Amino acid sequence: MCEALKDTYQLFEEIGRGKFGTVLRCFSPTRNDFFACKLVEKRLLVDPSDRECLETEPKIMTLLSPHPNIVQIIDAIDSEDSLCVVMELCRADTLYDRMVTQHVLSEAEAAAYMKQLLQALAHCHSLGVVHRDVKPENLLFGLNGRLKLADFGSAVLSFLQGGKAMLEGVVGTPYYVAPEVLMGRLYDERVDIWSAGVVMYIMLSGIPPFDGESAQEIFEAVVRSNLRFPPRAFRLVSSAAKDLMRKMVCRDVSRRLSAEQALCHPWILNGGDTSSMTDMTG
Repeated sequence: MCEALKDTYQLFEEIGRGKFGTVLRCFSPTRNDFFACKLVEKRLLVDPSDRECLETEPKIMTLLSPHPNIVQIIDAIDSEDSLCVVMELCRADTLYDRMVTQHVLSEAEAAAYMKQLLQALAHCHSLGVVHRDVKPENLLFGLNGRLKLADFGSAVLSFLQGGKAMLEGVVGTPYYVAPEVLMGRLYDERVDIWSAGVVMYIMLSGIPPFDGESAQEIFEAVVRSNLRFPPRAFRLVSSAAKDLMRKMVCRDVSRRLSAEQALCHPWILNGGDTSSMTDMTG
């Protein structure tokens, strides 16, 4: 373990575990506060792309900080055998945990979470950052209860030399990945909007829009992109919510909403309260 880390922070219990390391609760005597320390062992990074992600993540988090809906980076300590990223401490449960416990969220609760997620994505996209792995497991809650977008290990910068670059490479999680990613096409920040729309769909129904018995079957369902709203699962879901999901989980990228556009949708603006909205069909 990096000696500079032990010199600067007091380390406590493990609060999380990832593919390449652990997350520990730590205390900074100089700041007089507790934080989360992501400790990555470099010997486990065999793939060069994993090493690149390791080096890029702290830079991207620094670029994005501070923002109320993005986990804030506090410090990064690099050594020969490990990288330690110190971040703000969040609550133990993720949005995924809450979805498992509640199964289906109310439209008001789902709208509150979606607004915060879209605000985080709008900030990322305005700075050229594409997250590429938006899913409930990567949505944490700050100690004040605010939703926080986390885990920028797959994130990339799409702004190059003052312009906008199209991206490539299959990155993401089966249920949430956009079809253009799986089809090997060049893509942009709107892959995050697709993923956020899938999160919304599952929050309101308790089921994924594209399913299968294996990752391959899920991928095939995503590529077909046949978005449906089974009456049994969506009986109580408003037409306004369905309208927003159609415009986010939209196969035609040119018609897919941006984060800023989605934030202006009536369902978001009304906080999921559909009582005063005109009916949205089609």
